[in-house]
Amino acid sequence: MRAVTALYRKYRPQSFDDVVGQEAIVRTLRNAIEHDQVRQAYLFAGPRGTGKTSLARILAKALNCAAARGPTTTPDTTCHVCQAIASGTSLDVVEMDAASQRGIDDIREIRERVVLQPVEGRYKVYILDEAHQLTDAAWNALLKLIEEPPPHLLFVFCTTDFSKVIPTVRSRCQTFVFQRPRLGELVALLRRVADGEGIQAPDAALSLIARSAHGSFRDAVSTLDQLAAATNGVVDPQSVLQLVGAVEEEALLRLCDMIVDRDTAGALLFVEELAEQGQDLGGFVVHLLEHLRHLILVQHLGHVPESLPVTEETKDALREQANQLPEPTVLRLIDLLAVAVDDARQGGDPRLPLELAIVKVTRPHADLSRESLAHRVELLESRLGVPQAAHADPPPPEPPAPPTAQPIAEPVAGEKPVPDVAFEQVADAWLRSIVEAVRERSIPVASLLAEARPTELAGDTLVIEFPPGADFHRRQVSEPQNLGLLRDALYEVTGKKLAVVLAAGASAESAVAVQDERLSEEDVISLLKDTLDAREVEKGDG
Repeated sequence: MRAVTALYRKYRPQSFDDVVGQEAIVRTLRNAIEHDQVRQAYLFAGPRGTGKTSLARILAKALNCAAARGPTTTPDTTCHVCQAIASGTSLDVVEMDAASQRGIDDIREIRERVVLQPVEGRYKVYILDEAHQLTDAAWNALLKLIEEPPPHLLFVFCTTDFSKVIPTVRSRCQTFVFQRPRLGELVALLRRVADGEGIQAPDAALSLIARSAHGSFRDAVSTLDQLAAATNGVVDPQSVLQLVGAVEEEALLRLCDMIVDRDTAGALLFVEELAEQGQDLGGFVVHLLEHLRHLILVQHLGHVPESLPVTEETKDALREQANQLPEPTVLRLIDLLAVAVDDARQGGDPRLPLELAIVKVTRPHADLSRESLAHRVELLESRLGVPQAAHADPPPPEPPAPPTAQPIAEPVAGEKPVPDVAFEQVADAWLRSIVEAVRERSIPVASLLAEARPTELAGDTLVIEFPPGADFHRRQVSEPQNLGLLRDALYEVTGKKLAVVLAAGASAESAVAVQDERLSEEDVISLLKDTLDAREVEKGDG
């Protein structure tokens, strides 16, 4: 019986065009080959499974391809030289595992061989994988060879730990740092492999596999290979969850929705369901922490960064949840879940720490620790800081002279000309000019304002309304320094000092009506009771 080639080896990139996710590195190497500026020592650093050794082999093919009479940027990959390099049998391309060949004797052997001319190609290429594991003595023995190599010699050092490569070597190499691929790039690769092998797998299953790989091409394709063997070529999301312990995005969103609703019982029952389904709760906690990190980023950036490994369908739900879950609760939950992660790493059961974290954030009054009290005070401050329907700011201070204000009426002698601004002008200039003017001062604040829209200009008061569910963004903009940036931008564009009302999903009329409203004493007492579990005490009570 003949062994079947693993899919990650079968679909290993064979040319520069096949490389995914490392466009800048490929472009630099191609330019070096085209302009005859190939260096004689390269250092490829980056996480495992991102294509370092594969790209080193491609570079060796480009330099030695027999069919194209290399060096060439387009090795044909089918000539006997390219085939030998791909299979690891080339006499001119030597691959060494520095994890096992790390001593000075191994390096001396290299020094004895490099004086020999290449057998077939123009270059003799040495690829040292896991190069950071070489001993200092081995590096020092290589140093002179790296610094003054024969013209036919080229080194490619591949490492997953760049910091352990000694500085004297790093300074003599051209270094390329490989990046983890994005989720979409991994899914596209998996789709190509699945179609090429006749594996039936929906995009949802491939997305779960890609997320479980944590940015490793090799791990992603190996997991698909294993799943295809286990399921006879029919891979569904449930089989992925069972095999690799991945967590559906829907499960993370569902649990956080329960925390938003303070549904303690529902959240605990959901954890029970996950445990009964055989879900690895330690892995679930790790994915939940990653989800909470995403919420923090969205809360402070105002949008979902393209770099986040989430599907397009999840982005809207993530944005909505970031506006619903208070920031103090997110931070408190992260602190509590760190205990569950530590327990899982030490072989313990993370279930109880996970359940305790859920109880403490959904029922903060049940936790008497100082951390819990600080969390409840933060929640109270966030609620007291901005009224529920809208927030208004006082008239802005006198800003610098307007740059291009165009008065319509004749100004009174001795007064500055005041332009007449129509609401249509402000609405038309909102994204094109006003938000852009804010962006010049602060990109995060501009991102928060991108979701809002002006709804009415009543006298000198502009009402800006945020969509439902964007209350967090509205509160961020209502901070004095952020509100000042918005007022300055309005003045720069319109030439008029405008008061601003920030409405949270309310109509313009109601927003104007409450622009000077303050929380009543009853409202404050109600918030204190709800957040701090306080109670009223009559005068004279002990």
